[in-house]
Amino acid sequence: MGKLRSKALILGEGPTEFFYFQSLRDIYKGLTIKPDLPKHTNLKDLEKKIKEGIDMGYSHIFCIIDMDTKDKNPERAQYLQLKAKYASPIHRPRKGISCEVEFFETHRCTELFFLYYFRYTSCLYNDQKSLLNDLQKHVAEYQKTTDFFRKCKGLHGYFERNGGSLDDAIKNANHSMNEKKNHRTYTYSELGRLMEKLKNL
Repeated sequence: MGKLRSKALILGEGPTEFFYFQSLRDIYKGLTIKPDLPKHTNLKDLEKKIKEGIDMGYSHIFCIIDMDTKDKNPERAQYLQLKAKYASPIHRPRKGISCEVEFFETHRCTELFFLYYFRYTSCLYNDQKSLLNDLQKHVAEYQKTTDFFRKCKGLHGYFERNGGSLDDAIKNANHSMNEKKNHRTYTYSELGRLMEKLKNL
């Protein structure tokens, strides 16, 4: 019989999400971040990790999704199918399993939430490089590399030491989602909503 863990399992698609959420562990207690050895995953790998988390008895599984790779089919269709598959909570009472799987999207990628530590934007970024250029105006040393993620001694702390604020990032992300309701399909992040969920767990 599975044992229910009233804790969040956070699944990212690559090293950026892994190292960022590791840096938040002092703020949000009881986080489990996977995979332990970060690499860029595909949707098949992500579904495998979701199934493992369900079987391990986690009560919440939060999937961090970069939408810049989901703009076109077949990746987009596969993602929407995966999201629909876990739209309802998973209940397996005999195995002691009760789990909600949620997806939190950012367009183009998680670096937009990092930029929201410093300022709001609704600018259309045609590629990841232009977004990184805007982020580097505030944190010039930032690099999307495992070496940098290790050297900076925690991404969250690095952003705040350079004048950023997680509270601002949450507020800006939520503002982007309010604007998205007016049919904007770019430059938005659901990570503000995720942070609020983590706080309330």
